[in-house]
Amino acid sequence: MQQAEIGIIGGSGLYSMPGLTHIRETTVETPFGAPSDSFVLGDLEGRKVVFLARHGRGHRLLPSELNFRANIYALKSLGVERILSVSAVGSLKQEHKPTDFVIPDQFIDRTFHRESTFFGEGVVGHVAFGDPVCSIVAEAAATACESVGVVGKRGGVYVCMEGPQFSTKAESNLYRSWGADVIGMTNLQEAKLAREAEICYATVAMVTDYDCWHQDHDAVTVDQIVAVLHQNAANAARVVRAAVAALPPVGTGRACACSTAAQFAILTQRDLIPAATRERLRTIFGAYLD
Repeated sequence: MQQAEIGIIGGSGLYSMPGLTHIRETTVETPFGAPSDSFVLGDLEGRKVVFLARHGRGHRLLPSELNFRANIYALKSLGVERILSVSAVGSLKQEHKPTDFVIPDQFIDRTFHRESTFFGEGVVGHVAFGDPVCSIVAEAAATACESVGVVGKRGGVYVCMEGPQFSTKAESNLYRSWGADVIGMTNLQEAKLAREAEICYATVAMVTDYDCWHQDHDAVTVDQIVAVLHQNAANAARVVRAAVAALPPVGTGRACACSTAAQFAILTQRDLIPAATRERLRTIFGAYLD
């Protein structure tokens, strides 16, 4: 039985989901190890949702320590069809001010320690990723920003860096020369794995500060950033609620290509796929393995 249709991944500052009713918690074991935390299931705006604190409650996990495969696998196993992700980012453009939200539609990968595919260990596959964000979920997020009075800018490039250190000024200016909009440390692996798992995905990037390229960067204090984080978290909770309400209802089908992204992805001759690999990936790829 489908336990949830919409997954919410909360980033820095958003460690719980206000407004949830009929709350229950569950832990999910996965073939890829433990997810970031237990999952909080409940009803939100009349929809069945599940919330995950990306870094664990209490913010215990570095970006490079996140078990992205376990998180996405678990959400898939709970029945999730759409994921709305929330994360804190730095701004690479003057126009994206602290407390603004950006809903990116492209990514640049600057990570190097991350597991970002379910394929491997005897099965080879490739999914299309030219448009890495689900336009339907992104549109719901943008509409939600407008409806609750939060500045939400649709489109843009998210640079995903390894961290945990922030950029050097040379790196920050390089990313600006590429035309990138925001920089963070978490969202790209989620997007890649969600696409393989045929889950619709979009992220709301909450601007906390200008990255180190900005002339006023050194004047920003930790207290100021924390204050922005709290304001962003309150706004994000309102945006998520409105976005959940705006998403097409379950049972109406998905009009995007996300739901069939892996249909023709597997290249490996089926009878050569190891039994253990086949079993481990059954939840993700289902009948495509047969």
